[in-house]
Amino acid sequence: MGLSGGPAGSAAAADTNMIGQGRGPIPARIPLSLKLAYSAFMAVLLPVYLANYGPTNFLYFCDIALILTLVGIWAESALLVSICAVGILAPQLLWAVDFLAQAAGTPLTGMTAYMFNPDTSLFLRGLSLFHGWLPFLLVFLVWRLGYDRRAWAAWSALAVILLFVCFFLMPPPRPDPGLTPVNINYVRGMSDTAAQTFLPAWAWFAGLVVAIPFAIAWPTHRLLIWLMPRAPSTSAVTSAVMSPLASPAGSGPR
Repeated sequence: MGLSGGPAGSAAAADTNMIGQGRGPIPARIPLSLKLAYSAFMAVLLPVYLANYGPTNFLYFCDIALILTLVGIWAESALLVSICAVGILAPQLLWAVDFLAQAAGTPLTGMTAYMFNPDTSLFLRGLSLFHGWLPFLLVFLVWRLGYDRRAWAAWSALAVILLFVCFFLMPPPRPDPGLTPVNINYVRGMSDTAAQTFLPAWAWFAGLVVAIPFAIAWPTHRLLIWLMPRAPSTSAVTSAVMSPLASPAGSGPR
């Protein structure tokens, strides 16, 4: 039977939709221009942050997400971009709201107060504006690649490990931290200059360990499942690549 009729024809059409016209590799789902633009931004940010803030700055959730996104867009990895999306969409949207509130003179949490510190160069503060656009980029990437449902568990494990490292090994808040990263990921309160006092330190930390996976990441996970296409499984991608249309000889396993 020819490829244009019956179940075989339907399967062939499905293969064509997944891998492009005829034989050849699966087409890129993320524009090259976006990959290059993001890479150029990271080529500036990474050395500048390293020189000014030091390596511990890359323990922040948002900076971890920046790096994972860089790998994810080149690998076109639904899992990596999904991990970033489920982990930081909600916190980064809060950052954007707090930034606008700070600019209007009505701060909410204090998490963006550093953006208005005249002692920090305008260039450094300008680089930090990525907090405002990264959530929208991640939504676009997940829409293109699909949402990988393993992301919530992966992010939760990573976040808890980072929280323990930051609480037990990184510097606490202090009155004049300068550019030194302190209170990384807010493990001792929302301010870098003083620890919160309305809860015991262990209770605040324990609250974060529970709240970040379950009160922040889990609702985001459910929302992404509802709104975004599901990422193709590894077996589905393998099946597409090994289909007769993808095989140079046209005789791959059926």
